[in-house]
This record gives sequence, structure tokens and C-alpha cells, in this order.
Amino acid sequence: MMIGLTSGVARAQAPSFQGAPRAFWIAPPDVPGDSFVVFHARRAFSLPSAPGRFVVHVSADNRYRLYVNGALASSGPQRADVAHWRYETVDIAPRLRVGRNVIAAVVWNWGAARPVAQHSHRSGLLVQGESATESALVNTGPGWKLLVDSAYRPVVITNATVAGYYAGPPGEALDGGPYPWGWQEIDYDDSRWFTVAATPPSGPAAPLAAFERPPAGGIVGVARRRAAIGPTTGELFGWQLEPRSIPAMDESVQRLTTVRRVAGITTDGAFLRGAGDLVVPAHTSATLLLDQSHTTNAYPVIEASGGSGSRVTITYAEALVDAAGNKGNRNDVDGRTIRGVHDVFLPDGGAHHVFQPLYWRSFRYVQLEITTEAAPLVIHDVHGVFTGYPLRERARFASDQPWLEDVWRMDWNGARIGAFETYMDTPYYEQLQYVGDTRVQALISLYMSGDDRLVRQAIEQFDASRIPEGLTTSRYPSALPQIIPPFSLIYVLMVGDYDRHRDDRAFVRQRLAGIRGILDWYAERIDSTGLLGPMPYWNYLDWASGWDAGVPPGAIDGHSAAITLLYAYALSRAAELEAHVGADAMAAEYRHRAAGVLAATRARAWDSDRQLFRDATGANAFSQQTNVLAVLAGAVPPADRRALMERVLTDTSLTKATYYFSFYLFDALREAGLADRLIEQMAPWREMLRLGLTSTPENPEPTRSDSHAWAAHPNYFLLSTVLGIQPASAGFRTVRVAPALGPLQRAEGSVPHPRGDIDVQFTRVGRTGLRAVVTLPAGLSGELVWAGRHRALHAGQQELSLN
Repeated sequence: MMIGLTSGVARAQAPSFQGAPRAFWIAPPDVPGDSFVVFHARRAFSLPSAPGRFVVHVSADNRYRLYVNGALASSGPQRADVAHWRYETVDIAPRLRVGRNVIAAVVWNWGAARPVAQHSHRSGLLVQGESATESALVNTGPGWKLLVDSAYRPVVITNATVAGYYAGPPGEALDGGPYPWGWQEIDYDDSRWFTVAATPPSGPAAPLAAFERPPAGGIVGVARRRAAIGPTTGELFGWQLEPRSIPAMDESVQRLTTVRRVAGITTDGAFLRGAGDLVVPAHTSATLLLDQSHTTNAYPVIEASGGSGSRVTITYAEALVDAAGNKGNRNDVDGRTIRGVHDVFLPDGGAHHVFQPLYWRSFRYVQLEITTEAAPLVIHDVHGVFTGYPLRERARFASDQPWLEDVWRMDWNGARIGAFETYMDTPYYEQLQYVGDTRVQALISLYMSGDDRLVRQAIEQFDASRIPEGLTTSRYPSALPQIIPPFSLIYVLMVGDYDRHRDDRAFVRQRLAGIRGILDWYAERIDSTGLLGPMPYWNYLDWASGWDAGVPPGAIDGHSAAITLLYAYALSRAAELEAHVGADAMAAEYRHRAAGVLAATRARAWDSDRQLFRDATGANAFSQQTNVLAVLAGAVPPADRRALMERVLTDTSLTKATYYFSFYLFDALREAGLADRLIEQMAPWREMLRLGLTSTPENPEPTRSDSHAWAAHPNYFLLSTVLGIQPASAGFRTVRVAPALGPLQRAEGSVPHPRGDIDVQFTRVGRTGLRAVVTLPAGLSGELVWAGRHRALHAGQQELSLN
């Protein structure tokens, strides 16, 4: 049907462009818009000649995969909220032919089991042709065929299933019997499918969602908002459509490498290479444990024949666990079992049927549990189709310490699989874009790939998440709002990072209203002591041992030095932003606020005996976190920072920073003139390698997640601190190269810059000298700093000796 009031939502149309008629959102009849459903949609049309261009715009709720003549053409929509719902623009001309053509889509709504990150208005599909020609042939509306696929049901994944907090999508159970095999192919018979009526349902016809013409040159960039829906009244209802702002996700075949364990049958593993069949005889129970050799995100694919009445359960895990639930070395499988997210496939006995879940899975290990009835099951092939945001590794790092390159590979894999249509804290457990995680991930992206599109989107989404009080939510998109006030301060720091690395004042200026609201919210909570009083919501700072739910002392009752210092740090960075856009009065106001907060913190939280800041006034609690923030916020005079950070590193009684907050510890080392100590502080990452980790974990052992990109930050510091490549002015208009080699005798690498790559090679000469080769892209200048000596840098290659 075309969505109308009879289904509980007003009819939706997309306005024409280039005189094209408007398309309707369509969905099967008699299906509640918020319930679990998988449906297929098809439209056949004929072409007298092969077109050179045939552009369509596509969206759906929750998600879709679009096929043209059986070939995948698009997948989406880009994840967003209903107020910023996205559509993809695709030129399908290369897949079209003379004569009969079929455009087809599978659309699904996870219903009550949908991921926390998934917003939804109701189930629906929209296809809109770019011009009148395309629209007449493919616009969703009358003539489209629809089929509710009864073969699917959700496999609900709970916290107990994965032994930890789970917020991701459900698994899937697919019954091959009722499944419409070949539904996307050009010659499939859809004559029994429901046909969308030529007349919309009765009732008010005010449109609720609309396209606008994409910006010239494509859809990448800042999307222009369409006119208010209901143009005479300004009322907004349903999906508010905007063009996709990021590129399509990568999809490429990725083969599992090894059969690690097998029971009930024998195999030479040829099926993993697509080079031979795995035959599971009738009346057999078999189990195969497959190893990808590293954590990944992929659509698992199983091609099978026969096996009517069989059952195949596919379980995915980052690691196996022992009887006590411990992971240990991630390469070990003996005496260990698998648990976690799983799918179920019920073969129907057909030949060469391919099972692939609608959505990708995250895993290192995959276990197949197969039971057959009267017919044998023949598995021809098992592989994955890797998917993720198309980050490209432009940066490089090499040194005379080979283990650092192993850390580099582990960190890059973690960053890579932590990026899809948004950044994700963990691709396995949550798939949520948190502010705290994303600041780290954004810097890794900027330094390792140079791609800032996902960074910009994250900043825009956090800005759009703000609640009336002024704070951002802790994560977004998220259908379940969560407030972590310190993450709003980290959002301010993230915008500051973007401003330092990209010359984009217009974008930064658009964020200032939100930043001012955040800082005003905090200003209202400064009490008579000059520190922050009792703080509402969840004031998470770090998963530190001894801190209840990651909340530092004083955050709940008041006078937390750590949270107050983070506020001061955000004020100083906000002052920098305001000054860069010419708002000098606001910059001065923020500097004034920061000075007052820092003076109060020094007066009330400094312990002169221990020469450290307490975690809260009157508390006998001290941490690395609080003292690191004191350095970063400017609470410590420059001459005293080095000594304070030495105490932070050596005092074992302090609450220790975890992998996440060590990002700030590493930053403070640089600020305190101890950047040469950074590599020694990377010892925990060397231990990760010893444990067989192939991406960075959430926390020290025992850890829930083995893929948390917030711990992949050493790659950023290898480039920004060890190689020393940093912006010297706003927008990265100039560069400062200040290498801190520590124990290294040699290091080299490159960092992508908007003007081109910055390439450096460093070799120690004697105890204090340095031989450097630095190449800057055209239009970029800066300076090289080594042991207090400064040398000017210009575009092009230069060789320098500093003795």
C-alpha cells in the first residue's frame, strides 16, 4: 500500500525535481509500522535503449538493500534520526539493459529488537527518479509489487547471551522453505505479490516527507535542509529527508582462514577457499569452529545444497572463553567454548542456495553447528563480505622497534572496524557513537586517513542531540537518550580538535551556540566554593578501579576536582574557538571563567604534602585522571608540570587511568615536556599483542569487548608526538614538527594534510643530535623543533642537521 491515514500515518510523497512526479513511501498492508517485518519490493520496466545516466534516490525505514537486475546497487540509509533521515543517490545506468529491467529491494524493520542506535518512524520504502523519465519508470507507488517475507524471524540477543551489556541488532532465523529464492532476479515470477494500488488511501493528503535536489556535484558535503513540510503551517511530521553525506560503505570478499576445531565429521577446509564441498551426511550432528585470524565486521555467506530439514546455527564471537568465562590468549581454542550473537538457517533442500543475514556481524571466530535429518547437507562455500566505512590508510610509521609496527596494525584494525555509518564504541556489543570514544576515533581518522567526513557527521549529530537544558546526549544517534555531562565537555574539545586540523570556520561557527549552552549549564552549577557542586545524571569519566560506575569522587555530592578541571579545560578550548571566529568578547569571558575555576581548584584541592591534586575537596583520594586534567587545563604552572607528571607516573597509590583515559595521560606527557616517556607508557599495548588481540580492547583484563577503538590512540600519538607532527595554527595552516623519539634511534612516517602528505625521517646522531628529512606539501610551512632548537620549514623536501 501507499502509506496513508488508514495505517496510522499521513500519506508521504517526495516532491518532483526537474519536473518529475513525486514518489510515495510504500509498505505492505496490514503490517504495524513499528513491528518486526522483512518485505521485498519489485518494479519491472522496459527501456528502448541503454541509458548513459539513470539516477534514483532511495531511502527506507529501518534499512534496505537495493538491487538492479539482480546486482546490488545500494545499501542504507545512512544512520540518522528521523529529523535528519537520509537518502542515497545512485546512478543505476551501468546495471540497466535494453528491454526488461527490474529494480528490487529488501526492506526490514527490526521492530522491538532494533538496535539502540536505530531510530524509526515506521516501515517504508521510497524510490524517487531524478527526472521525469526516471520517475515515470521507478517511483515507488502504483505498480510496485510487495511481499512480506514470512521466512524471517528475529533472534533476540540479550545481555545474558553475550555476558555483558548488549545494544546491537538481533540475530536472524531464516527458513529456506517459504523464502522467495531469486526474488531480486530479473526473471522471478512476482505475479502473486501484492500490487500497490493506483489510488492512495482516503484521508488528508498533506505530504510528510520530501526530497530536494542534491547539491551540485553530488551529495557529499553539508546537506541543505528542505523546506518545512506543510509549507503553509511549518508543521513537521515523519521523515525529514536529507541527502547522504558520507560515501558508501566498503564491501569486499574476506575469506575465513582456518578450521580450528571440528567434531562429528572430517574436513580438509577446502570449503573455506570455495575449492571443495563440505558434506554433512544425513542424521549427523557436526560442529566446526572457524577462525578469521583477526577481528572483523562482515556479512557471513554460506552457499549450500540439499539438507532439507537441517538446521545450521552460526555463532559469532571475538574470542572463546574458558569454564570461568575468561578469555585468556585470544589464539587459544582448546578447552574453550563460544557464546554470543547467532543466526539460524534452515535449508530447504534447494541447490546452491545462499544464506547471508540482512546485516553484518562482528567476529573473529565463527562456529557452525549443523544437524541434518534424512538428507545430507552440502556446503559449497563459507566466507565473509567485509564491510565498513571506507577509511584508507594514508599515514605510515616505521622505526627500529618492530613491535611498534605490530601495535600500529592492531590499532588500525580496531579503528577500521569501529567505523561504519557512524563511529561505534564496539561493533560487537553496542554499535553506538559515544562522544568520549568518538573524539579519539576522530583524531585517528584525521591522522591516519585524512578523511574528515565521518568526523564532521559525528560533530553535527552530537550537536543535534542537545536536550533543552543545553547538554548533548552521551551518544547519538540513539533511540534511548543517555546523559553523561562530562561527554558534553569532551564534545567541546572535539570541536576544538576539528578547528585545529581543518580550516573551516563556517562549520565551527555553526557549533558555537551549542557549545555556549553546554558551558552555561556548567556555569550554573559552580557553587560558593568556586567548584562544581552536586552534578545530575551519570558523570562517568573513566572505568577506573574503585570508582563506582566510572564516576570520580565528588561528582555526585559535589566538589569533584576532576570534573571541575575538565570544565576548565573545555572553557579554555572554547575561548580558542571563539577567538578564531572573531568573537573576542566571548573568548575573554571564557578565559575569565576558566581562571576563576582553576584558582578555586588550586586553593581547595591541592595537597601540598603530596604535591598532587585531590580528586575532591576534603577527600583522601588521588588519581592519575585528576592530575592529568590539572596539567591539560592549566592548573599547574608550566615550570611545575614536569615534576607533577613524574609523580603521576611513579606514584603507585594513585587510581590508575585505563586504556581510554590514557589518551589524556599521553597528551599531558607532551604538555609537560615528557613526550620522550610516551613509548615506555605503551607497554600495555605490547601486552595486548602477547594476548593475541588483533584490535584494542575496552579495558584491561577481564574485558567485555575486544574491539574498542578508544584504546587505539597510540597510533595518533606515534604520529603527533613521536614523529611530532602537530598543527601550529588554527586550521592546520602551519605545522610544528617536534619529534620525541624516546628510546628510538630511527623513526619515519607520514601524515595526511589537506594540502598533501607531510613526510618525515629522523635519525639520532650521537646523544643529542638529529638528522632530519622533512617534506611538506605545496603551500604549507612551519618549523622543526628539537632539543630547544628551531629551524624553519618550507614546502618541498629539506634535509636538516641539529647537533
